[in-house]
Amino acid sequence: MNVRRRLIPAAALAGAFALGATALTACSGSAGAAAGGKDGKLDVTASFYPMQFLAEQIGKDHVKVTTLTKPGVEPHDLEITPKQTAQLGEADVVLYLKSLQPAVDKAVAQSGVKNVVDAATLTQLEAHSASGHESHESHEGQEHGASEEGHDHGEAGEDPHIWLDPVKFAEVAKGVGAALEKADPDHAADYGKNTADLLAKLTGLDGEFKEGLANTASKTFITTHSAFGYLAERYGLDQEGISGVDPESEPSPARMKDLQAIAKKDNVTTVFFETLASDKTAKTLARDTGLQTDVLDPLEGITDTSQGADYLEVMRSNLKNLRKALGAK
Repeated sequence: MNVRRRLIPAAALAGAFALGATALTACSGSAGAAAGGKDGKLDVTASFYPMQFLAEQIGKDHVKVTTLTKPGVEPHDLEITPKQTAQLGEADVVLYLKSLQPAVDKAVAQSGVKNVVDAATLTQLEAHSASGHESHESHEGQEHGASEEGHDHGEAGEDPHIWLDPVKFAEVAKGVGAALEKADPDHAADYGKNTADLLAKLTGLDGEFKEGLANTASKTFITTHSAFGYLAERYGLDQEGISGVDPESEPSPARMKDLQAIAKKDNVTTVFFETLASDKTAKTLARDTGLQTDVLDPLEGITDTSQGADYLEVMRSNLKNLRKALGAK
């Protein structure tokens, strides 16, 4: 089972956000400067959907949010044009998650943008293995900073998928709220209220997951994309990734054999795939082991095929699918 390192208990969620003060990694000019958009709105550029969701939920009518990763694009593979890099420098605030998208990291560094919010500084990142059955010592010894496919997971091999843990996502939301208040103090009270409202929703979501996954026939789930390490750790589950970081890479025959054995041993019923990547490997494993397939969405983007219209709805769909697959009582 994944090593459980509770840095901030869910029960203390409402008051556990001291890291929010670090939200602006760089800032110039007076803190009282007004929003710079022609319509008087704060111009916020988000790197991909989870950051967009936070900006929209907290900023509401006071912000204009654009996202670098369009719906249907796999965020890890995003390429940034010179024009987009130039446009970044004109934003009032850029909200991104360093180490998830190398192209965005490079563009932010080149853009000269002043107000930068790196979500990775707003919570504690951890290293996670693709296999929940590996020992902690073995996992820490792996060279897991970047896969052969080039998907960087940080200098120390940290897992960037923090938004899939409602508690950690709430920590990030708190920091984003503080950043918007600082960038646009005229509307600070509204940002504060909207942040509090969002934190309440995320606290509720955490409670739903905790209750919904407390009593299941199995604790192991198999997925194409090893994005659910934080979620598994938070709720006492074992994540088994087919292809590791890259959901479309081909797993080795040895890995497929291991997964077949794990599925039999741990009473696994379902192999999960995602909407933004091929389901080929998931279906192959399911066919070879006589298992079912279903969707577990890493929420890197919302499309017409997503099982919900926003972060909260898709997370609840994930919970429903996990409960069914794990035999929740």
